[in-house]
Amino acid sequence: MVRATELLRVTDLHAFYGESHILHGLDFVVNQGECVTLLGRNGAGRTTTLRAILGLTGRRAGSIMINGYEAINLAPHRIARLGVGFCPEERGIYSSLSCEENLLLLPQLGSGGMSPDEIYEMFPNLYERRHSQGTRLSGGEQQMLAMARILRTGARLLLLDEISEGLAPVIVQRLGQIIRQLKEKGFTILLVEQNFRFAAPLADRMYIVEHGRIVAEIHQHEIHQKKELLQEYLGV
Repeated sequence: MVRATELLRVTDLHAFYGESHILHGLDFVVNQGECVTLLGRNGAGRTTTLRAILGLTGRRAGSIMINGYEAINLAPHRIARLGVGFCPEERGIYSSLSCEENLLLLPQLGSGGMSPDEIYEMFPNLYERRHSQGTRLSGGEQQMLAMARILRTGARLLLLDEISEGLAPVIVQRLGQIIRQLKEKGFTILLVEQNFRFAAPLADRMYIVEHGRIVAEIHQHEIHQKKELLQEYLGV
């Protein structure tokens, strides 16, 4: 049996915003080439988990191993250089810049970043809108741009936060296709999602987060037999 290669291992992770203790000892693993989903209700601590991995919360404690490097005490820009890309829920599109200017804004931090031509092949809508201002893009186009932008950096571990939220079903379906394409290209994805029906078919494994802790791990082949557990924690 071939042993999976760990790209991310989070051990006993605690995170704080000011005096508020949000994460209470998370433990989970993401292997090379996987799509792993963090599921849970609003306020469970899923987005805070992504931000803590990136060093964007306040105080952190525990261990965050990224590709064999301990990152718990690293600054965010050093963590990015370990090959981590973040697509935040708010997307972060610069309204005064064109679509293409937004795309080219981030520096390449590692080898293997996708070229604009490769990105436009994956996101043909962005090629058509490359000269349009950021504010003139639809919500779906802005989400695609936010994802496309981190692919230029050379990141191989993609942290995606609620990318399907508020989008039309046809756009959500397209985002699912893009995630499958990225997996085929060898990217590793940690996905925070409220939309179970979007996330479940994409995920190799799912962790359920409740009150800042991991309360269950579900593999893709276990979804049907663990419906009661999913209903209890997620109401699906």
